[in-house]
Amino acid sequence: MKKLFTLLLLAASIAASAQKLDTLTIEKIMRDPKWIGVSPSAIHWADDSKKIYFNWNPNHTERDELFSIAPSAVKPVKVGVDEKRAMAPENGAWNKKHTLKLFEKNGDIFLSDLPSGKIAQLTNTADREYDPSFNGDETSVLFIKGDNMYSLKLNGGELVQLTNFTHTAAAASASGKKGAKANKAQAAGNEQETWLKKQQLELFDIIKVNETDRKQDSIENKELEPKKLKEIGIDDQSVGGVEQSPDGRFITYRLTKRPTDAKRGIVPNYVTATGFTEDINNRTKVGAPQSTSETFVFDTQKDTVYKIVTTAIPGIKDLPDYVKDYPKELEERTKLNEDRKVVIEGPYWSEDGENAVVAVYADDNKDRWIMKLDPATGNLTQLDREHNDAWVGGPGAYNFGWTDNGHFYFESEASGYAHVYLVDVSNGTKKQLTSGKWEVQTLQLSNDKKTFYFTANMEHPGITNFYRIPVSGGEPVKITSMKGMNDVSLSPDEKWLAIRYSYTNKPWEMYVQANKPGAVAVQVTHSTTPEFNSYPWRAPEIITFKNRYGSDVYAHLFLPKHPDPAKPAVVFVHGAGYLQNVEYGWSYYFREFMFNNMLADNGYTVLAMDYSGSAGYGRDWRTAIYRHMGGKDLTDEADGVKMLVDKYGVNPKHVGLYGGSYGGFITLMAMFTEPEVFTSGAAIRSVTDWAHYNHGYTDAILNEPFNDEKAYRLSSPIYFADGLKGNLLMLHGMIDQNVNYQDIVRLSQRLIELHKDNWELASYPIEDHAFEQPSSWTDEYKRIFKLFETTLRK
Repeated sequence: MKKLFTLLLLAASIAASAQKLDTLTIEKIMRDPKWIGVSPSAIHWADDSKKIYFNWNPNHTERDELFSIAPSAVKPVKVGVDEKRAMAPENGAWNKKHTLKLFEKNGDIFLSDLPSGKIAQLTNTADREYDPSFNGDETSVLFIKGDNMYSLKLNGGELVQLTNFTHTAAAASASGKKGAKANKAQAAGNEQETWLKKQQLELFDIIKVNETDRKQDSIENKELEPKKLKEIGIDDQSVGGVEQSPDGRFITYRLTKRPTDAKRGIVPNYVTATGFTEDINNRTKVGAPQSTSETFVFDTQKDTVYKIVTTAIPGIKDLPDYVKDYPKELEERTKLNEDRKVVIEGPYWSEDGENAVVAVYADDNKDRWIMKLDPATGNLTQLDREHNDAWVGGPGAYNFGWTDNGHFYFESEASGYAHVYLVDVSNGTKKQLTSGKWEVQTLQLSNDKKTFYFTANMEHPGITNFYRIPVSGGEPVKITSMKGMNDVSLSPDEKWLAIRYSYTNKPWEMYVQANKPGAVAVQVTHSTTPEFNSYPWRAPEIITFKNRYGSDVYAHLFLPKHPDPAKPAVVFVHGAGYLQNVEYGWSYYFREFMFNNMLADNGYTVLAMDYSGSAGYGRDWRTAIYRHMGGKDLTDEADGVKMLVDKYGVNPKHVGLYGGSYGGFITLMAMFTEPEVFTSGAAIRSVTDWAHYNHGYTDAILNEPFNDEKAYRLSSPIYFADGLKGNLLMLHGMIDQNVNYQDIVRLSQRLIELHKDNWELASYPIEDHAFEQPSSWTDEYKRIFKLFETTLRK
């Protein structure tokens, strides 16, 4: 019986593997994505570079499993429990020779000795120790426990507490002052006792001798007392970023005060195990009170604490350019002449401890300063200032480090694109190391600090490759060669590349290549299923067209083999805003990629563009939506439709669009403000009013509602709902903790009050922002397809 059952399972497996995907349907493409195959993920190297670990699921089991390969033996092997238990985490702190690595595991500190392969546990306590690093001469391990920094000798095991942050210092000080005051009053009030004591000293020599001995003992005992660690009162603030200088003299730290009056939203959850509606505590809204911080230096030699001085930073009092649109506010803020609030990252110390650099970010997002720190005074000297009237950002805004004791590297968009710069900290001389109309997207310094490795889209905005250049600059050398997207993990010994590679119609697979230009990349995984492979997925053509401002817009174009007589077209709008979708790589929007294939199979022409504000095209494209989301990003979509009409014969009366999140927002703006361009739209998990979105994303682009109301009114669909003429379908998860369901409810009420009839709302009770259930995805896209079929093919 058991043998028969096994044969039946085998037959079913063979039948499934032989299944072909002849035609695309919503039910087929919106299934659990395992039907496509599960690509390798979380790729990382063993510390000794002998193995590559990655998560994979070639057998389509319930959960992904951990596999490994060796660079010279690329057949994946499942990792056993014993090996998992012995593995060191990917992250940690290396010594200068790259032979010892510190890491935290389960709240304790461990030391891995690479040459011997041994791992030693340094702490074993009930408390959590974390953030381990080596001190300057690498004789001790520094780590954090609670709020405080400790030092543990590697030879001898002496444990020393280096900081003494206390939340009760201020209270204790106040209590002490009150007690002293009371005692003083009590002593002053008992004059009789004071007089008697004075009389005794006057009359009896033995009392005089005893009193003299007591005072001398007190002096000697005080001299013999060990020096107490300075108490640093932090009141109700949180402490973080605790760092020690290489010479051990200075300890820097940041104190952050979190607001207590910031109101947070509530997301009701209706489908629960209890049968009762349960509230999910959610985020604040843009413009809510934000955390503020200050960074301090503890000079252990002088036993003093002082703030890093930001008042002399060039431009610290500058007002944002947008304030000119509000004359009254401009006048008031000019009179106040206040310093802008900032956050300090670092310091980053040179190995010899002679130099320290901090990065300072303005809370209003308009500036980032690279400053040299004098730790003995807390004073700062400018090395670089990157200013942007919109907002400072880009792929490398937080990439920093030292190439040697006198030169500090960073990324900047000063040229219009994210590139690498090197500054001499002794005189402020800067050198641009990379240049061109492309972006450095990742950056890594080699172990010997002689070479930069980086990922960039140098050949084409939608192609990434791995490059190297000397730290002194020079012509970049391309190391990878596969056309598409190359996501590279360099081995710790820098001899090998683990490459996660994909193409437009081919999901991510893992390859291994020697770290040499022209070396062959060997494929390790084969993840896609026979069913997925049986369908001839289009590799959409990447085209460019000119928008009304004369700029090139990159787009994917899906052309039908047999266009429908109605000549319909659909525009897909990617989400996030700052995201790149038009690439020679497997899309994050893989479901939409398959849906676009299905639309093309049904006679639609489909366009998916990287509109203004998308990633991958430099500073000016990134910030083109500043203070007006739904401006240039939307006109790009309209210009794309005009191109489809003029060049591909699309019927201008039969154009629809769809998208999620930011794509849903654009869909709403299109339906409300471009009704002559778009007949129908499907808006998924859409932002309807930016004043109700989160702070970190929104305030960079639109400032804050109470100080730049014009930007919010110009950018929020709810203000333009009266313009709806076409056919609108809205779809939203009811427990969306990113774009709250409240957003779509507010817009629905607005449409009701405006007496609009041609709209529908589909709600999904158990879905967050990113849908998870195949049933929800299926229902969602069946509705979207029905919308297009019934309104664009008439």
